[in-house]
Amino acid sequence: MAPTPTRGRGAVGFKVVVDFDKCESNAVCMAIAPDIFEVRDDDYLYVLDETPAEERRPAVQEAVDRCPKQAISIAEL
Repeated sequence: MAPTPTRGRGAVGFKVVVDFDKCESNAVCMAIAPDIFEVRDDDYLYVLDETPAEERRPAVQEAVDRCPKQAISIAEL
């Protein structure tokens, strides 16, 4: 099966996954990757890009590693 393209960026390699039951919207992830994560005025975390380009993987991995509630993970596609 061929990889699924997304928004003209090429093959999708991974997906950002957030366990919203664990997330406390600390915004650590937003400080690391504001193009992917955003905590809005309603104090909820929003994932702006669930399937970012592969070059964003290091930033997403840092967000995973630094999340104080371990609420973020990467799913391989």
